[in-house]
Amino acid sequence: MTEIVPQQRISRRTFLVGGSVALAGSMVGSDLLTGSAAAAAAAGPRPAAAPLQAAAVVHPVKRVHLVGTDGWVAMPADAPPDPPFFPDALAPSGFNTYVFGFRNVTGMTSAGVAAQRGKAQISAPMMSFDEEDDIYITLTNLGLQQRPDLFDGHTLHWHGFVNAIPLFDGVPELSLAVPVGRDLTYFYRPHDAGTYMYHCHFEDVEHVQMGMTGMVFVRPKQNRIAIAGNPIGTKYAYNDGDGSTRYDREFAYMITELWSAAHYRDAHIQVNDWTDFDPSFWLLNGRAYPDTLAPNGDPTSSAAGRLQYQPISSLITCNTKEKVLLRLSNLGYQNHSMTVDNIDLQIVAKDASLLRGRDGTTNYITTNTVDVGPGESRDVIFTAPDAPGTYLLYDRKYSYLENGGGLGYGGMMTEIRVHAAGSATAYPAQTVENT
Repeated sequence: MTEIVPQQRISRRTFLVGGSVALAGSMVGSDLLTGSAAAAAAAGPRPAAAPLQAAAVVHPVKRVHLVGTDGWVAMPADAPPDPPFFPDALAPSGFNTYVFGFRNVTGMTSAGVAAQRGKAQISAPMMSFDEEDDIYITLTNLGLQQRPDLFDGHTLHWHGFVNAIPLFDGVPELSLAVPVGRDLTYFYRPHDAGTYMYHCHFEDVEHVQMGMTGMVFVRPKQNRIAIAGNPIGTKYAYNDGDGSTRYDREFAYMITELWSAAHYRDAHIQVNDWTDFDPSFWLLNGRAYPDTLAPNGDPTSSAAGRLQYQPISSLITCNTKEKVLLRLSNLGYQNHSMTVDNIDLQIVAKDASLLRGRDGTTNYITTNTVDVGPGESRDVIFTAPDAPGTYLLYDRKYSYLENGGGLGYGGMMTEIRVHAAGSATAYPAQTVENT
């Protein structure tokens, strides 16, 4: 039995290991026996000479099914109108902005998959894997419900991932694109831990701006060994060798901008001049403040309300003295400087590379502002302060802290809520990122 549950995010803790199990997070299959290992098991005991032979390496198999389509989402309703671009008159009740996006349909029937046409999600489902997993991601192109005149293909490009072979790199000019009504299964075997991104690379300027962006995490092998006095199962961001990237909780952010005029023109069969790029909203995980503070939602349930297709929360919750990992990825077109007042931030990795020299010298950076350029990622760790309270994580460029030029705070901002460890209000141990 499998189930799809609210966050629609794919965690290593949600993979099926050696059978069918229902766990929190999105469900994906895991087959621990590869073909060669299964054949060896069926053949019975090995001959006496077997100990002299190299043991076969078993790579856990992880399977995910995504679809690409279009749909409607909701920017903050109190943003001032910008006729005719915002709100879009074509939008269904409760929504105001046209988008493209991905959805996780792992475990759904064929009829269930087809029913997701016109129900795009931004940002795309977060996916996490372990180093040396064998990953099979099937992408189905359901087409564009609002624009049936377009026959755009879709691809998955794992941005910054150095292990992809050209066939599965997702750049359509050099590999393959998935036509409407068809699917393609991508294969990856990650050798390096880190924070990565994925996006559609077909008409990439348009498709990325329209919302086809998501995040991928690769968990380090170090999680499966005892190191620096920490037991097996301790969580690390990287194979640091000394436990310096240990964390208790993690929160991930897809940083993007949204230009209402471009989204309107795509919905109304008009042409965009991308050199006129002029964003209206600045987003964390597809939401603008104060929507960033809303809890995670379920894109399969209309009960989720206006944020149904923006299901990933940006709210940070932690207890005093806990170590918190922030994964920051920018697939927008502008540079962003993410800031926290009164909390030191330590940058431990840039673009999925640990900041450590070949001689072992640690080059971590302690700051209160983290610059993230277009196409870049940063891994940042902070220790929750001793004093419970609420702190802000925001873009220090104040013009990015508005919604469509309206009054009051908006845009690229969220809260860090710190509770006293051991108190009645302390947060329980985290099992899924962004919760």
